[in-house]
Amino acid sequence: MSEKRRFPTPWSVEKPNGDCYHVRDANGVRLATVYCRDDLQAYTFGEQHLTSDEARRIAVAIARIPEFLKTYPAFQPRRIETRGKYWKASHPYHVALEDAYLQENYDDIVACCYYNGVAFDPTGEIIERIGLRWRTYQFGRQFDAIRFWDKFDGRWMLGNDFHFPERPKDLPRMQPLPGKSFSRRPPAR
Repeated sequence: MSEKRRFPTPWSVEKPNGDCYHVRDANGVRLATVYCRDDLQAYTFGEQHLTSDEARRIAVAIARIPEFLKTYPAFQPRRIETRGKYWKASHPYHVALEDAYLQENYDDIVACCYYNGVAFDPTGEIIERIGLRWRTYQFGRQFDAIRFWDKFDGRWMLGNDFHFPERPKDLPRMQPLPGKSFSRRPPAR
């Protein structure tokens, strides 16, 4: 088999009976089965089995794998000529946030990223643009960088310039922190 096998999206979750969930690709090929047993939860040995809710959540997470692997061509990594103390090959995607907005909302931004599993690192780079001061953050995964850019209305860095790509229509949004809202939005694009 020399050809690479493909599993077209969207992946779906179905419950054919009461004991399992199937994850299928767009062609109907079963990719995963997650088993559950609700009737055993009343017994001590039942703790070793997933409940139907736990199995469903795991199956839905498996079905979302293609979203995390998808690339968006409008969101390029920062160009090679910017390599230096602010650029790492392992974290090629950079997003700038306005400094005053960042200082005002830093704890909430960190908590929201932690809550959504978005790992980001400050580069230490400070940029003066549009009469404002900006701080850059770097990401190892394009998907995380795009969701951070979208949630906090950041500026996508392409070289030493701001790049203003359109938001992808199928991009899932970062979940807000329960009971939290940000004090103000940064300047409009």
